[in-house]
Amino acid sequence: MLKFDSRNLEYKRPFGAVKTRRKVSLVFPVNVSACSTGVGMVLRGEKTVRYDMVYQRTTGEYKYYTLDFTVDEPGLYRYRFEVYTQEGCIFVGRNPDGVAVAGDWLPEWQLTVYDESFKTADWLKGGVIYHIFPDRFARVEDGKRPLYGYLKNWGDELTVVDDDGVYRANDFYGGNIKGIISRLDYIASLGVTAIYLSPIFESHSNHRYDTADYMKIDALFGTEEEFKELVEETGKRGMGIILDGVFNHTGADSIYFNKFGHYPSLGAYQSKKSPYYKWYTFTDYPDKYTCWWGVTVVPTVRRDCAEFQKFIAGKGGVIEKWTKLGAKGWRLDVADELSTEFIEKLRVSCKSHGDIAMIGEVWEDASTKISYGEARRYLFGHELDGTMNYPFRNAIIGLLKSKNIDYFVNEIMTIVENYPKEALASSMCLLGTHDTVRILTALSGAVPGNTKTERLAYRLTPDELTKGKRLLRIASALQYFLPGLPTVYYGDEIGMQGFEDPINRRPYAYGFEDLELLKHYRYLGEIHREFSDEFSLERRGNELRLMRGRYTLVVNPLEESYDVIKNY
Repeated sequence: MLKFDSRNLEYKRPFGAVKTRRKVSLVFPVNVSACSTGVGMVLRGEKTVRYDMVYQRTTGEYKYYTLDFTVDEPGLYRYRFEVYTQEGCIFVGRNPDGVAVAGDWLPEWQLTVYDESFKTADWLKGGVIYHIFPDRFARVEDGKRPLYGYLKNWGDELTVVDDDGVYRANDFYGGNIKGIISRLDYIASLGVTAIYLSPIFESHSNHRYDTADYMKIDALFGTEEEFKELVEETGKRGMGIILDGVFNHTGADSIYFNKFGHYPSLGAYQSKKSPYYKWYTFTDYPDKYTCWWGVTVVPTVRRDCAEFQKFIAGKGGVIEKWTKLGAKGWRLDVADELSTEFIEKLRVSCKSHGDIAMIGEVWEDASTKISYGEARRYLFGHELDGTMNYPFRNAIIGLLKSKNIDYFVNEIMTIVENYPKEALASSMCLLGTHDTVRILTALSGAVPGNTKTERLAYRLTPDELTKGKRLLRIASALQYFLPGLPTVYYGDEIGMQGFEDPINRRPYAYGFEDLELLKHYRYLGEIHREFSDEFSLERRGNELRLMRGRYTLVVNPLEESYDVIKNY
């Protein structure tokens, strides 16, 4: 009876998310057998608005009703249809494909409306990101050693638990800025246009997500002068630097909290008279305090702490300092923990310094994300440029494991439909990060051991390795053809293995590169430069076809095969 499809331009224009005050046109066909007397559209936002659609024509078996409307305020809206007949009202919602279905209490269509002035960083669009875990990518010997912890040889195995059963993240390999500079030509050979660095600021762990001083580069990693050199050398190669902003929590061992007295200044743990005391929430001073996921080494900063927000985003603050030194973007750690007000301030600070990118760590559909009981407004034009697009990662892995093509198409098109085009183009399309199992291992079918020590020692069998590499070539091809910024976690391009962190954070495996896989990634980087902004995805039987400019990717997940076709 119905054939409205929100993903078909014949029935809805423009496709997907829309700007404020831009005309949205709907065409709603109803089979003549329904004997309709009219059609209404119900739009729900903060208020509910009902529109009467206009009868346009009858063609063949369908009567066509149309509606043009605009929305003035950014936000997340839902809409449905009501078909009026002499017998009563037929309620119309959507199925998972976005196609109209008659029935009660069905899901509604989503309409993301974003500010007409929303603009994201131009320098990043159409590019490729290389994600480096700073302690583990490359080292040029400079005589430096960790202040707390110990330095390992590059080929030594990781520590996943100390002798007393505790993991302290204090085993270092000494990756540094000089090492990254020495490898810039290699990174550029992958078609990379941006390097995303996990935290580089002073810290006392190898991951540095427990910041000790936002205003200093960790001494083991380098100096400000070396950072300026890195910015200059990446710029010569057409690349920019994205820094990791960890603004939800600090380190307990920091100039701000100073739990262990390693700093000469007065920290919040030491005295309520500390200038940083108001940053934190103590439930039983000083030893009981709010911390991220209960991890006491990272005390949480109050979400409403104006002093901290000014320190980060205000005049002369953290964003200003490092952006002036050449950073061209920021990735916000655990963005769903940060308040809306704070993220808005961060955006203002970033954009006041030019074409600066701001990407948030959001693991779900960012357009519908709810945290702290609040519907987040990340993509409406006043917060993030884009996100870490984990839903795409989940869809790719799900496709290659389950072979469910419909699942893949719906998961991908849901994000494509829900995100503003500007935001989608500025989102990281990733397969692996420092927080996930190495993608080769994830696709190999390997079953992890019961303990972290067992998982550390595990290496893929020849069959698992063959399978993992075959699927990784398909997964990475999908990654590069999907909208957004293909993001390669260091070492994935050479076939590095590993389960969950810290096993996924081994030093880059120099001398053990899978050259065949590396050649594949270089090819993807090369053709990605030629892609246009336009993207299409369609299913033909057991095949998926993804088109980007002059190239079409054909994937048959059942046969675990793919082909890249150049369209002449």
